Order: sequence, then structure tokens, then C-alpha cells
Amino acid sequence: MSLFEPHTPLPAGFDYQADFVQDHESLERVLWKRLDWFQQEIMMFGKPVLQPRLVAWYAEAGVDYGYSGIRLQPRAFPAPLDMLRERLFQALGQRFNSVLCNGYRDGSDSMGWHADDEPELGPRPLIASVSLGQTRRFRIRSRVSKESVGLDLEPGSLLLMHGHSQRDYQHALPKTRRAVGRRINLTFRQVLS
Repeated sequence: MSLFEPHTPLPAGFDYQADFVQDHESLERVLWKRLDWFQQEIMMFGKPVLQPRLVAWYAEAGVDYGYSGIRLQPRAFPAPLDMLRERLFQALGQRFNSVLCNGYRDGSDSMGWHADDEPELGPRPLIASVSLGQTRRFRIRSRVSKESVGLDLEPGSLLLMHGHSQRDYQHALPKTRRAVGRRINLTFRQVLS
């Protein structure tokens, strides 16, 4: 039996499992308290703006990562993230040397259209995205046709992005007017030196 079961028809390079993390409620509470959350300025359309969410970056020594004009310096994995990283290795056979944590405080926190296509991720990155907290609608759109599909990322779910997903598609977590509470998204990556 495959790790991933059909949920919503997704484009090639995207796979979804709804119940990857069993103890997701306690993990979400621990991570809100323990992670070193920050919000910093990024460049959008040539202007500095505050990121519309909180972030935290953890990686093995010597691994740094950059996007939108900022460079993130690594901090050592705290135990809860390291255990989740090991669980991903056991399930996928892929070692990850970093995780970008995004904290969404409510429906006004968001992530705009983008692809994780930075050179240090390689041409066909494998990204394991774990969701905790409130369910939010995730969008995926073709770079060519601009057609998009939505997927509700449930607490404890795993979205795997692989192959040419970052070359062929963009993704976003739009703002919502619905009353939603906090959410954490953990995107595990293998950053190349």
C-alpha cells in the first residue's frame, strides 16, 4: 500500500497524506512555544515589507538558505523537529538537512504565489510540507495555463512536492476572511552546499 492515498486530484509532483502526524495537537502547542519565531522585511515588487507571517529556520551546521532578498542563518534542530525529521526519513527514505517553519496567526497571515526554486534546492527538489493547527486552503497553479487547484491542508497532514513541481507550478496560502486560528507549516528541505 502506498504512503499516499488519493484525496483531491493533484498535478504531477504533488502527493498528499491526511494523517501523517498522529499527535499533531500537542506538537503544534509545543512548537508555538519553543520555536524562535521572527518576522522580517522582504522585498516585494521592489519595496521592503514585513513578511505576512512568522518564520523560524532550523538546519544542520553550515546550511543557510535565502529567498526574497534575505539569508537565513541556521539554528540547531530542537528535539521535536528532529524527531519529525527522523520520521520523514523512515517514511520517505530521504534525509532533510533543514526546515523552514511558517507560523500563521490567523486568516490574515498568508503566503503569496511562489515556487521553491532557489538554486541551492537543486533542479528537482523534494519538499515535505507538514501542517499543524487550523485547516487552510492551499492553492497550486500551472505556470503555463494559470489553471489552479485548491487543497485543504488538514492538521497532521503531509504534502510532498517533488519532481518538476517547482519548475512547472507555483503555490500559495491565500488570506481568508473565515475565522481561523493559528497554523504551523513545516517545510523540510535538502539544501545543497
